[in-house]
Amino acid sequence: MSDLPFGFSPGDDPDRDKPKKDPNSGAPGSDPFGFGGGGFDMGDLGQIFSKLGEMFSGAGNLGSGKQTGPVNYDLARQLASSSIGFVKPIPEQTTSAIADAVRLAETWLDGVTPLPAGTTRTAAWTPSDWIDNTLDTWKRLCDPVAEQMSSVWTSALPEEARAMAGPLMAMMQQMGGMAFGSQLGQALGTLSKEVLTSTDIGLPLGPKGVAALMPDAIETLAEGLEQPRSEIMTFLAAREAAHHRLFSHVPWLSSQLMSAVEAFARGMKVDSSGIEELARGIDPSALTDPSKMEQLLSQGMFEPKATPEQTAALERLETLLALIEGWVQTVVTAALGDRIPGTSALSETLRRRRATGGPAEQTFATLVGLELRPRKLREAAALWEKLTDAIGADARDGVWQHPDLLPSAGDLDEPAGFIDRMIGGDTDGMDQAIADLERDANGGDEDPGRPPVDN
Repeated sequence: MSDLPFGFSPGDDPDRDKPKKDPNSGAPGSDPFGFGGGGFDMGDLGQIFSKLGEMFSGAGNLGSGKQTGPVNYDLARQLASSSIGFVKPIPEQTTSAIADAVRLAETWLDGVTPLPAGTTRTAAWTPSDWIDNTLDTWKRLCDPVAEQMSSVWTSALPEEARAMAGPLMAMMQQMGGMAFGSQLGQALGTLSKEVLTSTDIGLPLGPKGVAALMPDAIETLAEGLEQPRSEIMTFLAAREAAHHRLFSHVPWLSSQLMSAVEAFARGMKVDSSGIEELARGIDPSALTDPSKMEQLLSQGMFEPKATPEQTAALERLETLLALIEGWVQTVVTAALGDRIPGTSALSETLRRRRATGGPAEQTFATLVGLELRPRKLREAAALWEKLTDAIGADARDGVWQHPDLLPSAGDLDEPAGFIDRMIGGDTDGMDQAIADLERDANGGDEDPGRPPVDN
């Protein structure tokens, strides 16, 4: 994948920690700050900040829209809307067809899972509607990463350097917010025309309980398939409805997903050699040009290193998303398999979309730093299918009562042990997890007589 999140670089780059040679070294004008080719010291850093301050003082308005956080979301929205262009209204007939498809899918899902319907209304979204209804969630996903990126390199500076920087740091963060907003806007503008439903990326991006399908993107998908459009619509409606059942009736699920993203951001560490790289080779004009600033960020100017904390957080997030997607595939196949002949083929189409790094996965990797692993998705679906055969749908979905009850990443690789534990009635972990959940819901007080939490 060529697009990497906010200056992230692959962790397996063998040349990552090697000194980088300036191809223009020694050439006239190759030393914009006049430091020469020697070493880097605090005196040099002071001159850098002075030069940057002079450039910023004449920069004028640094961008469109207000910025109150680490990302300029006004700019992101403007760029996304601009890339979408004209949007034709969705015919009432299409909106009614989507409502009918969701209603039918809910009826069929009732027979394969004890989790009740989670949709309160249906919607047909244009790309612009998708931007409007999902941007708040993207803020929650991107803010932790952007905040850490905007501060982690500053914290790597010596105390004297931070004192020298002064107000310049706020201006640098504003430029970074513009660069992040630009990258976000371009990515969301593209994604808004390609996602099929509000949960296509595996996360609850839209409002709770709103089952939303994207007719234009579905039409584009259907053009390359042999299945009738009505069947494709019902299949995607079932997937959307199944996602909402989980997100509506497993109350801890959304917060766990967000917590994993935040844990990923907290685990960032920056290579302070990027500061020295700045002194040697930066183009000063980049600091007054948002597009060049964005290019610097994408090239890893302040490159964060992968840390054990990040690796653990990403594994938790990948595993949880794989379990969600695997469960959805399992229940949708069970609900539609005997009713829609093309269910297996459609499932395979979406699986290949994931395996080849579809637009949703690429954008999520760009914005948050996570790339879904298709192998985990396949194995998660296989685990849920085997668990259903072994203990039934009711006991299978009881696993969602608490995060500690879910299969681990190791269980996805070796599901037999997890299934054997469930078949054998080894519920020690389950009983304790449910007791903890009940205690938390009761304000931390023990109440053995309290009825089980209704999920």
